[in-house]
Amino acid sequence: MEPFPVPGQIELAERTAHTARRVRLVCFLALGFIVTPLVAADPDGASIFKQHCAVCHEASSVTRAPDRGALALTSPETIVRALESGLMREQGSSLSTTEKREVAGYITGRVLGQSTAPDLGQCAAQRPAFSTAGPSWNGWGVDLNNSRFQTAAQAGIGVAEVPRLKLKWAFAFPDAYISNGQPTVIGGRLFVPSANRRLYSLDAKTGCQYWAFEADAPVRSSPTIAAIVGQRTRNVAFFGDRRGTAYAIDAETGESIWKTKVDETGQSAGIGGAPAYYDGRLYVPLTAAGEGSIDLKAVCCRSRGALAALDAATGRVLWKTYTIPEEPRITGQNKAGTPMWAPSGASIWSSPTVDVERKVIYAGTGDNFSDPPTNTSDAILAFDMQTGKIVWAKQLTAGDAYTVGCRMNNKAGCPDSNGPDFDIGAPPILVKLASGRRVLLVSQKSGIAHALDPDRNGQILWEYRVGRGSPLGGIQWGSAADGVNMYAANSDISFTKPSFDQTEKRVLDPTRGGGLFAISIATGEKIWAAAPPSCGTRLFCSPAQSAAVTTIQGVVFSGSEDGHIRAYSTRDGSVIWDYDTAQGYTAVNGVPAKGGSLDCPGPVVAGGMLYVASGYGSYGGQPGNVLLAFSIDGQ
Repeated sequence: MEPFPVPGQIELAERTAHTARRVRLVCFLALGFIVTPLVAADPDGASIFKQHCAVCHEASSVTRAPDRGALALTSPETIVRALESGLMREQGSSLSTTEKREVAGYITGRVLGQSTAPDLGQCAAQRPAFSTAGPSWNGWGVDLNNSRFQTAAQAGIGVAEVPRLKLKWAFAFPDAYISNGQPTVIGGRLFVPSANRRLYSLDAKTGCQYWAFEADAPVRSSPTIAAIVGQRTRNVAFFGDRRGTAYAIDAETGESIWKTKVDETGQSAGIGGAPAYYDGRLYVPLTAAGEGSIDLKAVCCRSRGALAALDAATGRVLWKTYTIPEEPRITGQNKAGTPMWAPSGASIWSSPTVDVERKVIYAGTGDNFSDPPTNTSDAILAFDMQTGKIVWAKQLTAGDAYTVGCRMNNKAGCPDSNGPDFDIGAPPILVKLASGRRVLLVSQKSGIAHALDPDRNGQILWEYRVGRGSPLGGIQWGSAADGVNMYAANSDISFTKPSFDQTEKRVLDPTRGGGLFAISIATGEKIWAAAPPSCGTRLFCSPAQSAAVTTIQGVVFSGSEDGHIRAYSTRDGSVIWDYDTAQGYTAVNGVPAKGGSLDCPGPVVAGGMLYVASGYGSYGGQPGNVLLAFSIDGQ
């Protein structure tokens, strides 16, 4: 924990100077930034929040920033640190030390220095040596194809046992309002990332903690474990943070081996997707920054998505290919006279897919942030594994340039293209059918599931629509495939107001969104469709199924914004198990634990256990900070 100055050490002159200073605070968003020019008030937490932060954090459903209730689950130290050196350091650069402390205390209701998390749940000093033997779920999609299909032998759970699943333990992430990191399971251990900057190593059966490594920024990237041969062979956990730094950590001890700043442009690119490891190389996806701008005085947009190949032993960048070949340049001015840059965007949000047969890496891209749109946004790109050259690109939605400003009534910061924001946020799934035909399955926020031919430059084989599609709709974070069917969950998160008006808050619509579909991989025909879940009388609820889905033999697991994790039969889509995660828990590490909405990471199944991350305090969802572990009969 970084040191913080005490109030008595802050000079009165500093307080007075900052009272008169005009500041501009940028509120961080999951997909970008919002900027608003304001005049600094006296260092009073409530007034600072109201004047500088409320425009973002009291409009969570539009801006995707966490609301104050969600932020209250963190500590004042965490908020100050974020403003000083973390994801929000640009936002906090014009605030005084006093102002940062005051607003952190107001948000959390606590005083700096009184927020120490208990040091409980540590594993015994005598620990078995770490080995990669045994059942595993490694990385985001469990395999290089990103299938999210776990075999019966690796799962250790069958159709008959699923209804007997019971909670075995819960682990709480300190100082977090969101549980958006998917664990990796290998060698009887879990490696799970957290929004509080830490990567944790836990015992897979008990949840006790072996170690915790602190990164420079929040971590959402699922770790990938691989054995690296150097002066000595050791198992290494690879992951990235939200500021574009990739890490290699000793999987047994948590010791840092190397870290590499993959983005050196200063444009705040991040790593959200899990890196993929193959044959001594690490393939790292990069997201661009800028989609959240609504301030006409803010320069937009100079950041591009990219894929980089790193030497896994040293972290050296072997090649880095931007998803948009052209460098951004000034293309004009907006209504306020601010220079506008383009091209931009086309982020890679998810883990890349490795085609060992053709020595190609596949990745999906998001929208552009500024006009004119490019032909590599909302597309599948195929990269040569050795050189990084883009072998082919298949765009699935053309003309898509979008920022969060497009959802504002005044369209501030919105490019003329105005969306529709149909990112490909999920990794493509590479499948080989029994006939020998290869198919690349693509999930898109347009609500369409696509099948492409990877051997014919992405030629479309079939398309099937599961939802209407929207900026938070369609297929968000990932489908699964068992070699016969593709299983796609529909998000289509909706709100009671279509646009943002500061005089009236938008809330989640409990009647729209959701649904799970089984689609034949060979033909694109619907096999079955499961109805969306019902919110009933639950507040702040949506039936949307935005989280990635997971399948084992005979079962599909899908989480919902309503807080439930459900198991569906692959035979007919009937629900065979249902657990409400939106409740309080006694955590093994002694930290207050609460479940909430399920979004982004999918369920993980390995070694007779089911792991579910619960809590998503953005865009009006239910915040939470817990990782839940289920086993047969809780044993």
